[in-house]
Amino acid sequence: MDQDLERIIGTYEGKERGPLFICIGAMHGNEPAGVKAIDLVIKMLEVEPVKNPDFVYKGKFVGIIGNMKAYREAKRFIDKDLNRQFLKDKIEQLKSIPTSELINEDKELIEILEVIQNEIDDYQPEQLVVLDLHTTSSKGGIFSICKSDERVIKIAKALHAPVVLGMLKGLQGTTLHYFVTENMGVDTISLTFESGQHTEELSITRAIAGIVCCLREINAVKREDVENYHEERLIENTKDLPVLTSLAYKYFIDHNEYFVMKPGYYNFQKVSKGDLIAKNSDGYILAEHDGLLLMPLYQSQGEDGFFIVQEIEHDN
Repeated sequence: MDQDLERIIGTYEGKERGPLFICIGAMHGNEPAGVKAIDLVIKMLEVEPVKNPDFVYKGKFVGIIGNMKAYREAKRFIDKDLNRQFLKDKIEQLKSIPTSELINEDKELIEILEVIQNEIDDYQPEQLVVLDLHTTSSKGGIFSICKSDERVIKIAKALHAPVVLGMLKGLQGTTLHYFVTENMGVDTISLTFESGQHTEELSITRAIAGIVCCLREINAVKREDVENYHEERLIENTKDLPVLTSLAYKYFIDHNEYFVMKPGYYNFQKVSKGDLIAKNSDGYILAEHDGLLLMPLYQSQGEDGFFIVQEIEHDN
């Protein structure tokens, strides 16, 4: 990795006012697809006016890297999971500590928030939209996560991937918990997009499609103004997956627990109550619910063993 790496991947500001769109890649350092996708989308936006003189972008796009040191070292994190540290009380405490005394993820956290606050202060938007890009260690990990709010669900559905609700109860301290209107001082929408397996080339393609679809849905660009040929592949990849699901169960790995997933599981695989899912030092871990398996852990770092979600009815 480039040792002179900068947190801001790039920016693009339109001639017309619109939302401040913050897109984050590599909140987990072993997930490079988001960073590559952000860079490519900004390049696409830069050349679009040359190809299409009528192109109009409304707002400002800012792409940033989350965990820079972990990204350089291709690790999920250095000391602790950065996407579990976005806790309001914790952040207030960290702000009173000199940066030189902070451990890696705490330092990254404060720097991310400073960059975003600077962009808010500079652009003074009426709305902030935060899209956090991720990938998974197992196959088939194409989905969005958001809170149970109709306005956000509408945007998430526009990304052409299953929408998973209820995950904010199963997790703590994520970007979805922190980037809310109350904390940011401006009308704020946040969602997470998972574009596939960590090292799969198509994960970059799907992340590009997800970003562009999001830009369209928030009216930063017109549908006809930005070619998004990646979108068709994304739609094809998710055509057999549920549109809307809700969290039913999460297996949390205790500190220093021996945990091994049964080989071969993939995202949205059907499981039945009593199925063997994994094992630990106490024996076998069985599914506690019927449903669809999500994010089975096939990497050395991480505290979330697996999730089980269930399909729910939805309006088109």
